[in-house]
Amino acid sequence: MLYPTTTATRTVLDLSGLWKFMLETEGAPVDATLPLPTTDVMAVPASFNDQSAQQQVREHVGYVWYETTFSVADFLRGQRLILRFGSATHEAWVYLNGQEITHHKGGFTPFEVAINDNLVAGENRLTVKLSNMLDYTSLPVAHYSETHDADGKLVRHLDENFDFFNYAGLQRPVKIYTTPRSYVADVTVVPEVDLDQHQATVDTRVVTQGDVDRVRVTLLDATGQPVATGTGKHTQLTLPQVHLWQPLHAYLYTARVEALKNDQVVDSYDEPFGVRKIEVTNGQFLFNGEPFYFKGFGKHEDSAIHGRGLNQPANVLDINLMKKMGANSFRTSHYPYSDEMMRLCDREGIVVIDEVPAVGLFASFGFDLSGKQDNTWQVMQTAPAHQQAIREMIDRDKNHACVAMWSISNEAANFTEGAYEYFKPLFDLARQLDPQNRPCTYTSIMQTTAETDKCISLVDVIALNRYYGWYVDTGDLAKAETATRDELALYQQLYPDKPIIYTEYGTDTIAGVHSNYGEPFSEEFQEDYYRMTSKVFDEFDNFVGEQLWNFADFQTKFGIQRVQGNKKGIFTRDREPKMVVRYLSRRWNAIPNLGYKQK
Repeated sequence: MLYPTTTATRTVLDLSGLWKFMLETEGAPVDATLPLPTTDVMAVPASFNDQSAQQQVREHVGYVWYETTFSVADFLRGQRLILRFGSATHEAWVYLNGQEITHHKGGFTPFEVAINDNLVAGENRLTVKLSNMLDYTSLPVAHYSETHDADGKLVRHLDENFDFFNYAGLQRPVKIYTTPRSYVADVTVVPEVDLDQHQATVDTRVVTQGDVDRVRVTLLDATGQPVATGTGKHTQLTLPQVHLWQPLHAYLYTARVEALKNDQVVDSYDEPFGVRKIEVTNGQFLFNGEPFYFKGFGKHEDSAIHGRGLNQPANVLDINLMKKMGANSFRTSHYPYSDEMMRLCDREGIVVIDEVPAVGLFASFGFDLSGKQDNTWQVMQTAPAHQQAIREMIDRDKNHACVAMWSISNEAANFTEGAYEYFKPLFDLARQLDPQNRPCTYTSIMQTTAETDKCISLVDVIALNRYYGWYVDTGDLAKAETATRDELALYQQLYPDKPIIYTEYGTDTIAGVHSNYGEPFSEEFQEDYYRMTSKVFDEFDNFVGEQLWNFADFQTKFGIQRVQGNKKGIFTRDREPKMVVRYLSRRWNAIPNLGYKQK
């Protein structure tokens, strides 16, 4: 799916701002043919939860409604007009002037619809009914139940099967963009690099709609100068003396795609792309032919007031803090992040593990790490949603240079019977859909070990979430060091051709809490923990990355394990550093992005 941009043939109208907002009361459905009967407002894009001073809004489970009005300039009416939602969490029914025009389920990928036939002269009324409910058919997964209050009214209950707050709403931009009636519908860019010859072949495939005679593709360098051109919906263009996209040293070309009729340009679209080569071989993750070492984080789209809503200043600050520390990567835990963040990572050279919102695929998920068999794959009905999420993520992100690997799930019950049968078709689908043939992985919960993992044959890279010294043998770093070393040694012995990374490891740490004895929750313990894990990581040739949990403290659901959220951040929620940042900065800035742990 193409990101909406303004070109010589296209315009973009941004509907960000204050929208009318209301909760739907059970037993009192809203009539979408009438204006919303409320004067309350919510800012869009943002989560609705933290914008209200009312507890019933923040903790609402069920349906909410948004509404705004807009007008379209007369000179645009002859164009194709597309309404695009960056996301609507988690399910949306969209009405224009009282008529339903589209529906989408899945809260972290964009969807769009043509609106020409539903427009009226003058002011138009756009209404969205939105559900924040989740269950055993959705991604993420939650336990959903219903009761009735003393008056017999339905009460909905949601117990998230995941450790982050269920922020919802119109959390990413809502836009109207125009195209001509004959237009460029999609662009796929696949660079193939010849490292020895310092050149690349750029394969482009273009989909058009309408009356188009010919397609012209021009490749522009970072200064906007043309360096190659060709014609056809499928072109292969050569870039001599190619500039590579490198971690923390991004170089972006642009594929300018023009649709022509009678030698006249009827539509044009510019698609940025980077040229790099990714390989997994001999226990190494190679970036442009050199061993790459992941340094970075699991993250969340989470900030004060915005919730999970797009927060561009926070995104820019986060990337700058990462680069200052020498970090080069993060995982989009546990859902695809916004278009805007992905485009920023392309520009800044941040390597991304792109993850679908397949979190909670573990029926007995909790703090019990005994590894007992459960009935996850009998009760979960998530396969259709999982397939859709993979399709939509890859369709949106297939051209991003920053995306180095797909993560198909986080902490699923991969150790239980039925896991392989569930995941094999999903890995096959991801590999079939990705034109760049990126590696695939999933992150393993602690119960999924080298000996119990039923799906490890599916992954290109072993990604481990491990909390020795925290959830296991809390506070005992000597035992944690032994357990970490022994497990990595076993993985490297059993799977010598697969690189290993830690995609989660960390300790809850309360900023400002100190201890002469290095007690858990203190900043001293957090630093001691990371020094211990670093020591072990450096002992293994196949260990190629450390993405700690978490970049910053973040909001979660209620629970006695969580006080105002998860405190495993090395930054506070407002991005102030904890003590360990200085140690990690020294470590990461001393480790090269490429060429580390040569074999």
